[in-house]
Amino acid sequence: MTLGSAVSTCLSKYATFSGRASKSEFWWWILFVIMVQIAAAIITAAISPEAGGALTGLVSLGLFLPGLAVQVRRLHDTGHSGWWLLLVFVPLIGIIVLLVWWLGASAPAANQYGEPPLAG
Repeated sequence: MTLGSAVSTCLSKYATFSGRASKSEFWWWILFVIMVQIAAAIITAAISPEAGGALTGLVSLGLFLPGLAVQVRRLHDTGHSGWWLLLVFVPLIGIIVLLVWWLGASAPAANQYGEPPLAG
């Protein structure tokens, strides 16, 4: 999967919390969000530093839902419920556990969340 196809997939599944997302789809999406946030911060600083990051805030708001959806689908791909995403609220330990799962291998066969994303 490439950056363009991962972004296209995530945006086309804007609020789709069912199914599975491959590791490459998830991490390409994370890279895209980081690049867009940096670009928005640079543009905001260049145009109007006193704007207080309004553009960056709008970008964050627009990318929040597809980001949440791809995180849940990635957890599904590793065989975990999307509700485990609430671990992010447990200081330090929660994000470490989620990172381990996000970096982990996909379940090779179909699970309760569907077929593997790269099977087709």
